[in-house]
Amino acid sequence: MKRIVILFIFTLIVIGSISAQMTVSGILDSTVYMVAATEDNPFFDDPFSCSIEEFANIRFQTSLRSGGTFFGAVNLIAAAGNYINDSNKESFVIGENYSAGFEIERLYFQLNGEHIDFDAGLMRLPFGMGNVWGPSDFLNPKNPLKPDARPRGILGGSLSWFADNNLKLLGFFAAPRQPFDNDGWLTGISASHRLGKVNAQILYSYEMPKFESEYGIHRAGLSLKADVEVSIVMDMLYTYNHEAKTDISGLSFSIGADYSFFDGNLIVLADYLYNGKTSSTAWEYGGSFSNNHYLYTGFTWLFSDFTNINIALISGFDDISFTPFFSLSHELFQGAMLTITAQIPMDRDLFSGDGNKGEFGPSRTYNYFSCSARLRLRF
Repeated sequence: MKRIVILFIFTLIVIGSISAQMTVSGILDSTVYMVAATEDNPFFDDPFSCSIEEFANIRFQTSLRSGGTFFGAVNLIAAAGNYINDSNKESFVIGENYSAGFEIERLYFQLNGEHIDFDAGLMRLPFGMGNVWGPSDFLNPKNPLKPDARPRGILGGSLSWFADNNLKLLGFFAAPRQPFDNDGWLTGISASHRLGKVNAQILYSYEMPKFESEYGIHRAGLSLKADVEVSIVMDMLYTYNHEAKTDISGLSFSIGADYSFFDGNLIVLADYLYNGKTSSTAWEYGGSFSNNHYLYTGFTWLFSDFTNINIALISGFDDISFTPFFSLSHELFQGAMLTITAQIPMDRDLFSGDGNKGEFGPSRTYNYFSCSARLRLRF
């Protein structure tokens, strides 16, 4: 069945390219991963492991006769080494020499009116303006530890009304997080407004009660971005979950700023996150973090239009743990980018052996060091 789906999609792409009725674009990533694993790593048996991956994201779109547009995107993966382990093995077809995976990333249509757009299908539905943490983007929260992760889509729909050039009203719905459930449907509204150098967005959503529960989940958010001399972003979302007895723990709040020095060659970014235990960024409720207070500090130096280096530190204050992050990017030629990245998890136990193992430390991330080299080709 999977081969039939792949063949069908590639047939569409070839036909569309030949007939010039469909536009095709995408990226091809060739990546080598290297990890120095801890002794208790449940995925890797060897203390040092190496993996290779070929990843292609192919996007295509074509016009509909009714005045709209059809969008699609697929991910194709071929990998070998410890990239494939017990945690993701079910997502791959295991073969000789390599294993392969396939995913439909986007599959939706958009109908355009003079002031109204309607989108439905498997699509991205982003919220908020957060640089690093993105509390309002509760359907797919960001994780700065995985900066290259592609945002997953949701199966749902949205109706947008552009009242004028500065005001947009949006109504949306989404299927339950568990695709085989018939409860937990989600609906909501948002409004985005631009006033001078300030952008603002308000958001409300309601998640319908799940099986054997009489209470749904309410979410209300506010996101602001001010492009003054210093770019300031504030993003917050409060989640009220009666079952979890939510109080202040339902709040996820981030605020940050970035500023450039030396004629824009040096960009400095700092972003703080308060992560409530039952909030949108909390581990048990769809997010990625288990403590309360975090800080991201980053520095980007532009050597030229083709080369830049990024050094960042992701800090967890509750358990005093850190992850330094390093990235070097160089454009080899137009449409080809080479990127080298490295992360080093650290906590108090790493240096003193006192048993204080932090969220960003090697005992929680299962590695002492990880790095990758990626060649990205755009077409």
